[in-house]
Amino acid sequence: MKAWKKALIGVGALVAVASMIGFTVRQSSKNVVTVQTGKVQRQDLATVVSASGEIKPKTYVNIGANAYGKITHLYVKEGDQVKKGQLLAQIDNVQSAADMTANQAALQAAETDSIAADAALKTAQADMLRAQADYDRNKQDWERAQNLFKDGLIAQSDFDSRKNAWATADAGLSQAQARVAQAKAQQDSSTKHVSQAKANLTRVTDVLQKTTYAAPYDGVVTNLPVREGESVVVGIQNALGSTLMTIADMSVITAEVKVDETDIVNVHLGQPAEVTIDAMPNKTFHGNVSEIGNNAIVRSSGVSTSQQATASEEAKDFKVVVTLNDAPKDLRPGLSTTAKITTAKKTNVLSVAIQALTLRTKDQIDAQNNPPGSVHAASPSTPDPASKSKKGEELQGVFVIRSKKATFVPVTTGITGTTDIEVLGGVKEGDEVITGSYKVLRTLRPGSSVKIDNSAPKKVDEES
Repeated sequence: MKAWKKALIGVGALVAVASMIGFTVRQSSKNVVTVQTGKVQRQDLATVVSASGEIKPKTYVNIGANAYGKITHLYVKEGDQVKKGQLLAQIDNVQSAADMTANQAALQAAETDSIAADAALKTAQADMLRAQADYDRNKQDWERAQNLFKDGLIAQSDFDSRKNAWATADAGLSQAQARVAQAKAQQDSSTKHVSQAKANLTRVTDVLQKTTYAAPYDGVVTNLPVREGESVVVGIQNALGSTLMTIADMSVITAEVKVDETDIVNVHLGQPAEVTIDAMPNKTFHGNVSEIGNNAIVRSSGVSTSQQATASEEAKDFKVVVTLNDAPKDLRPGLSTTAKITTAKKTNVLSVAIQALTLRTKDQIDAQNNPPGSVHAASPSTPDPASKSKKGEELQGVFVIRSKKATFVPVTTGITGTTDIEVLGGVKEGDEVITGSYKVLRTLRPGSSVKIDNSAPKKVDEES
């Protein structure tokens, strides 16, 4: 055979081999999925619940109007420091002061009448004692006269005289006893008048005191919505009365935030929190949870569910109060704030990236464990309905790279950090798990061949 024919046959064979190799490579590459991966590693994790709200003093009071009238004096202005008992405001008190003066005079008159009634009672009691003595003496004379008259020792006229004297003394005693009873009644009446006058004086004194307002404790005037000369009213039934000012004790500052209902079950008293304030950027303050609300608050209206007549399907929050440990002195109530509450914390735990978690059914896992062509026990002729339902049950797990294949491994999880989640079982430290992309993780089949490309940017694919 000529040389050129041999060369032509050789080239043809090489082309055929190359084509076959290229076809095989293309076919195999069609079934390979490009993924990004990460390692199962040990690290410190902390679960954080974030909530927004506002700065509030722990103790504050809205001083409302206790009486109708016009404000005659305001002794403070907004932002002033006040001491307990310091006079804050004065309302017109001409009528209430006059009422108190009149009732003081009435009380003094009633007390004078009571003194006179006491003296009259003592006089009546003295007269009764004298009448009693006259009665006893005349009774003895009458009894002696009776015996003497029987013996004929005294005349009829003398006998009659002593009898009349005894009868007069008896009437005088009865009259004296009646005067004592009358004096006691007058004394009781005067005592009641004194009590009545004291009660009236207490009432008008209370009305007068309600025209002046003093600080209930040391604090700061944080709100002063009124001015001198304005008239204020008392609240009646469902109508709110006038608010003169708000006094806040700024020694203890809190951040009152609203926590989503899905997170409130993990929040407990005493948990640490980091608080940031919009008006003070780049500063972080520390505190602890000091109060957790029991009633849900409808997010759209801010009304507690206990105040609603009908159930609501709207999103709800719960009030949580964080007491600051290092609040600055220039902090003002009402500033917007964000609290990050640490609800759980663990050190040196196995963790994977949160995005690595995915769900697969038991059917898909069985297909991974029993690929086509493998030998396994025959399924029962009559399927069990319970096992059928279990086949469709979804399990949480991660894809671990084993022999260049994506092996789905069910895992149990613990606390959740910012970007990672604790794994309690199913994987070990150093395992390489698939973390992306989202579209790949959503559609990846257990047992698929994969190619690792961690140089590509990790993009979050949105559902179409």
